[in-house]
Amino acid sequence: LADAFRARDLPVVLVRVSFAADGADAVPGRTERQARGLSFPEGWDVIVDELTGHAGDVLVTKHNWSALFGTDLEVQLRRRGVTQIVLTGIATSIGVESTARDAYAAGYHVTLATDAMADADADAHTNSVERIFPRLGESGTTAEILELLAKTHA
Repeated sequence: LADAFRARDLPVVLVRVSFAADGADAVPGRTERQARGLSFPEGWDVIVDELTGHAGDVLVTKHNWSALFGTDLEVQLRRRGVTQIVLTGIATSIGVESTARDAYAAGYHVTLATDAMADADADAHTNSVERIFPRLGESGTTAEILELLAKTHA
């Protein structure tokens, strides 16, 4: 997907989640299951080499579930005139779903590449894909999205 977008001079946004080693910038709200106190291996928050190094890509570092909340992503999108976004990612039911909700609320047309996302909880992934995403946008496979992209941005 990223290569196809780059080939058509469409923006590619790479989002990484990162927290300070001491957790000082973790989301502060009380929950039954806190992320604080977790330790992560060195380099856990580095985007893989296969995706990096492309001029023009936008890099966003988030400290929350949503890539839109508390980042400059919306400013980056608005400056480029973006009205349609295609989401992929890890933690379908957390990061992807949160970003999709915020993007929908902000008025973006949301497309969800369901085979380009994953979740540690298969049931949570299925719930997001089957129950939540249809209310937030349009879903499709990577192949289906690439086919539509080829038709509309030849």
